[in-house]
Order: sequence, then structure tokens, then C-alpha cells
Amino acid sequence: MDRLKYSRLKLKAIELRKKGLSYKQIGKELGAAKSTIRFWCINIPLKPDDRERLYTKQVLMITRGPNSQRERRKREITKIINEAKEEIQLPLSLETYRLIGAFLYWAEGCKTDRFAVTNSDPYFILFMVRWFKDVFGIPSQDLKVELNIYPQQNESEIKQFWSCLTGIPLENFGKSFIKPLSKNYKKNNLYYGTIRVRVPKGTDLRHRVFGWVKATLKDIELETELIQREWKSLKETPRPANIPEKIEF
Repeated sequence: MDRLKYSRLKLKAIELRKKGLSYKQIGKELGAAKSTIRFWCINIPLKPDDRERLYTKQVLMITRGPNSQRERRKREITKIINEAKEEIQLPLSLETYRLIGAFLYWAEGCKTDRFAVTNSDPYFILFMVRWFKDVFGIPSQDLKVELNIYPQQNESEIKQFWSCLTGIPLENFGKSFIKPLSKNYKKNNLYYGTIRVRVPKGTDLRHRVFGWVKATLKDIELETELIQREWKSLKETPRPANIPEKIEF
């Protein structure tokens, strides 16, 4: 680039900078590198309004643009999930399938009475309904259901949703528990309410499931029991008087 053209470009860049344009905008208009524009204009002060406008625009680009930290993290998570999905070979073996359901029941199922699961996640509920059928031969037509919903929700439509999803007949739905109105803010919206799916006369089956879980945990049973004995004083802590009551159905 000859000296005269260089000087003209520099003067034009300075002029545009004084008008409040960003280095990137000036470089695009003059066909020069952003680093060159910055070198020419770094000592040119911006008006307060222009500085605030460019700063706000830059922040928005960082937080909303495709290269923002949030967007990059979303792409990373998607990649992790897709790679993990490839690690699972379908169909699952019967043994794997049986133990998945057993441990889901151990986490979310009734522990001391009935053979039932309670949840609000449609994926979880449908999996367990299918699991009851495939592992124990209990068809959805034999399952019993109770709902726990809010007064502003449409009970009839929610029943139809769960019946359509699970294949459990509407006549198998018992009386729903309607939660009283509360002024407390609730973070999560339970659009389908909470559902309890119960296997009638399933107590022995529940014990069988816990037998499977216990067998799977055999290798850590002794260690866990020894540690619990050492810390048995924790079980002697008196319960506070304001423990919330269990969800009723």
C-alpha cells in the first residue's frame, strides 16, 4: 500500500471512529484488518453515548451469540449425550432391564406398604408400567391409579392423559387428592400432576424386588453396615416438630 493511500485510509478510519463506529465496522467499510483499525484509532476517545452503545452491543453478542459461553456449553452437553447414547446397545438384555426397574423402584417406589410407584415424569411412569408387565406379567388393565393435583388443574383431562399414555383404563383411577391452595411460590410446574401407579396385592412382589436389589449390593453390604453401626448415634437425633406430612392420596 502506497503512503498516500495509507494516510487517506487512516484519516477515514479516524473520522469514522469519531462518529462512534466500532473497529469491526470501520474495518469492514474500509476493507482493512480490525487490528490495523485499532492501531490507528486506539487513542481516539469515544463519546459516552457511543461507548455505552458499543459496550452493550458487545455484551449482547457475548451472551446471546453462537459463541457465547451458554451456547458453547449447550453444544458440549449435546455432544456428551449423543456420545453416551452410542454406548448403550439395544435391545437391553432381560437381566439388565429387570435390574434397571428394580433400582428405579428402590429409588422411587413405596418401601413399607403396597407395590406402587409415585412420580410426575411421564417417561418414568410409562417405563414402570411396561416393566410391571414384562417382568411380572401384570397388564396395565390390572393396575390401579390415584392422582395428586392442584385445584386449578383439569382433573378429567389429566386422567385422560395418563390413561392414554399408560393404557390404564379410566375406571381404574381412584379418587384424586386435590392439594389445598398455597401462597408459597412453586419453582416446578407439575403439568400432569403426580400419579401413583399401584399393583393390587403386590406386597410379595415388592419384597422380591428388594431381594434383587439386596443381591446386587452384596459386595458393599458388610462395609455399609459397619459404617452405619459406627454412626448409629445419627439415628438417635430427635425429629423436629415441623416435619411436613407425606403426600396424601
